Amino acid sequence: MQQSAPSNTLATTRRRIVTVAIAFTVFLCYLFVNLFRLQYIQHEYYKNKVYDQITTTASLKAQRGTIYDRQMNVLATTETTWRVFLSTRDIKKKMKEDGEPYDTRIAEGLSSLLSVDEATLLDKIQNTNVLDVTVKKSIDAETYETLLAFIRQEGLEELVFTEAQSHRYYPMGTMFAHVLGFTGSDNQGLYGLEYSYDSTLSGTDGYYLYAKDANGNALPTEYATYIPAEDGYSIVTTLDSYIQEVLECQLETIRVNHQVQNRVTGIVMDTETGAILAMATSSPFDPNDPYTLDEQSAQKLAACGYEEGSDEYKAKKKELLEIMWSNKAVSETYEPGSTFKIVTVAAALDLGVADMDDTFSCTGSYAVGGWNIRCHKAGGHGQNFSLAYGLQMSCNPTMMRLSERIGAENFYRYVQAFGYLSKTGIDLPSEAGSIFHQLENIGPTELATSSFGQRFKVSVIRQLTSIAAVANGGVLVTPHVMERVVDANGQTITSYGSPTGERVISEAVATEISAVLEAGVSGDGGAKNAYVDGYKIAAKTGTSQKFDVLDENGNSYLRIGSTVAYAPSDENGIAVIIVVDEPTCAVKYGSVVAAPYVSELYANILPYLSYASHAEKKELTLDDYVGMNVRTAEKKLSELGVSYRVIGDGDVVLSQVPSGNVTVTAALSNILLYTVDRTDTDVIVPTLVSMTLSEANHLAADAGLTIHIVGPTSSVGGSDLFVTAQSLPPGSRAKRGDVIVLTVISYEHED
Repeated sequence: MQQSAPSNTLATTRRRIVTVAIAFTVFLCYLFVNLFRLQYIQHEYYKNKVYDQITTTASLKAQRGTIYDRQMNVLATTETTWRVFLSTRDIKKKMKEDGEPYDTRIAEGLSSLLSVDEATLLDKIQNTNVLDVTVKKSIDAETYETLLAFIRQEGLEELVFTEAQSHRYYPMGTMFAHVLGFTGSDNQGLYGLEYSYDSTLSGTDGYYLYAKDANGNALPTEYATYIPAEDGYSIVTTLDSYIQEVLECQLETIRVNHQVQNRVTGIVMDTETGAILAMATSSPFDPNDPYTLDEQSAQKLAACGYEEGSDEYKAKKKELLEIMWSNKAVSETYEPGSTFKIVTVAAALDLGVADMDDTFSCTGSYAVGGWNIRCHKAGGHGQNFSLAYGLQMSCNPTMMRLSERIGAENFYRYVQAFGYLSKTGIDLPSEAGSIFHQLENIGPTELATSSFGQRFKVSVIRQLTSIAAVANGGVLVTPHVMERVVDANGQTITSYGSPTGERVISEAVATEISAVLEAGVSGDGGAKNAYVDGYKIAAKTGTSQKFDVLDENGNSYLRIGSTVAYAPSDENGIAVIIVVDEPTCAVKYGSVVAAPYVSELYANILPYLSYASHAEKKELTLDDYVGMNVRTAEKKLSELGVSYRVIGDGDVVLSQVPSGNVTVTAALSNILLYTVDRTDTDVIVPTLVSMTLSEANHLAADAGLTIHIVGPTSSVGGSDLFVTAQSLPPGSRAKRGDVIVLTVISYEHED
């Protein structure tokens, strides 16, 4: 028994050694496996973890691209501004070291330079202890230079600091606001073109990666990496600053003159390419300061009755801001009214179920589907008139009878062909779609009301684009604002290729409709207020009811007046639409609240776009009639075809206005022959606004003024024409023979 002890001890020792060896081997294997995993399998993961701890990244912002109009005028650009900040901790430390009152010196100096409150700034310096206190978020280059001089002069380089930053700037202020949109705090596009082309304009940010010590200081190391920023591309648009200015001026004039409650909008477009030359909505905001309400919106907010700062007040302001920012021409819908009658007639002619010589009758209403639907003209348009006349006079029963010939299925097919069941595809955000009847829901009443543009809704850009298909000979185009994308050197990266649209009606039908519409403008049609002397304007006016808001009796009382037009009407040219939402003046018809302003718009932009005027401007050189017998002078002037007046009862001309040997335009002439001494050549300009043209002509002639008429006709006379504006202010003094320009419109036609 005693001899077996050493053997057991040895065995036990050996087992322990083996166990330890196995355990050590397992541990070594585990260690080597983990080392292999860390060194090879998860090497990149832990390497990046280390980099994250010892490195930091500095962002390098890309420069946002510029937006130009078609003449390369800058509409939106990026400027460098500077943030001003200071270190209150360092200011206090420096004050202890030097015993100088840096706090008061800094507060006093910066308040003067940066227009900040001195007491507030001093309180921040004295009662905070941080490294970064913003004094002003943004200053311009001139202020920046002045500030640097102050910092150097006062020795504040280690206490007051500046930081360069990008700032989006719109040099034309409110112009183009609804088309351009604006950017957010991170320089990202939020509305308009800024949003649509954000990825093109914004570019790609770069960065600088470098190692840092425990205090955050940069260390020279192999880990430093520089990735440069890629600046955004710039955009050249189809927009034209001059045309935009003219359009915006007209829209604001409409808003004021006709007391418009729900804004006015308008578009100018090339009929062949779909290029948008101008697009605007009244009461534009300033994209440089987009969160400040325009004057009209601010008045609505003030009148809401909510306490400033309350939740209701904030919600109302947010609502008004969103309305103010919205592009009414693209994002809102309306009932197009009689401007849609162009489409109804086009469908009938293209199908061959009618021609312009077909006769119709109108007694003032037409019974359809159990409803007696009225024409805008209470007494009707009479008997046996042509379809051409019915279109020019905007007769509702004519359109309803025409739609019966077309039929619901064909009518729906042409509505679809003209694009009304889809969006235009314009390169602007938030385009509204149309609201139209389903085919199976189009009964006799729906067909009748649709024929004259009621009880369905479209966007303004949709209506203009569809009518432009008639203007260009029958082809639907895609409206667009972007013309091309360019790099920093002006090299074109990509261009907008105008796609060939589908033909919706024959060229012959389009030409025939254009001729009828133009004859209505130059003649006695409902759109004659859109007349421009020397140009062929095709136009259609419209006045639609708003059924969204009713009075206490359930009747619609709000109106939308509009006019759509294109010129020249016999070749590809320029289409225009103006929509006036809720005019509150006495006369709300599109022929009054929109058509005259379309005329004024065309009168300005067609010569600018080099469209030749066909107006006959007969010039003549007046003889010197002084000393001539009055009867002889009258005979000579009658032969020239100019108007004249004899003042006095004498037999001999003693003086004349204009004087002899002067070249004048015959249409403007009103020659005054004096047979008495002319002692006072000054006259007092009479008030001619609101008079009929014939009344105004007589009164102006009595005052010795020469009149020039702008409006539906160049003739003097006509009880249906009224003066709406005069170029010389009433009560002012003028010379006898001076020209006074009278703007006239007709109130005769409703639509």
